[in-house]
Amino acid sequence: MKTIEKDGTYYNWRWCTLENQQSLEQNQKDDPMSYNAKVATIGVVGGLLWSTLGYIAFFFNFARIGPALVLMPWALGNWKNGYIGQIVGIVVIALLSILVAFIYKLLLEKVNSMWAGAVYGIILWLIVFYLLNPIFPGLKSVANLDSNTIITTLCLYLLYGVFIGYSISFEYQELKRVQSS
Repeated sequence: MKTIEKDGTYYNWRWCTLENQQSLEQNQKDDPMSYNAKVATIGVVGGLLWSTLGYIAFFFNFARIGPALVLMPWALGNWKNGYIGQIVGIVVIALLSILVAFIYKLLLEKVNSMWAGAVYGIILWLIVFYLLNPIFPGLKSVANLDSNTIITTLCLYLLYGVFIGYSISFEYQELKRVQSS
């Protein structure tokens, strides 16, 4: 073993080399996530966040429907109407949100405005409450829903769209900025 002196202190050569390797490893940065991985993450986080807020709105009777609505087309038993069904609904919505995020990416990623996301959220609400209404046996038609449910769910979908849209547009702009420099 070789001993070296540095500033009046004696160091073991192997220890010094190991210390240098560790400092280099600590200074290394992780590989950044790919753009598609960021889009998928935005989808999952958006789905978890906004469906959880939807459950809170359902729990406090601001809306008559909760995240378990997504489970209604399947005959899964009575558990889907309770607390477990709401939690499973939140998870399913988070997974479906990956698809929603990629659709936004394909259609509107270059639009750097919150209004595109807001319109996207309203379109999603229209699709669920008008177009997909027949496949949800527990969902009344919009004309038969109370105003609290309509306003609450419309606001949640609008904010969900803004979250997804603005986050994806921001990541797209960041990607273009990094590529140009």
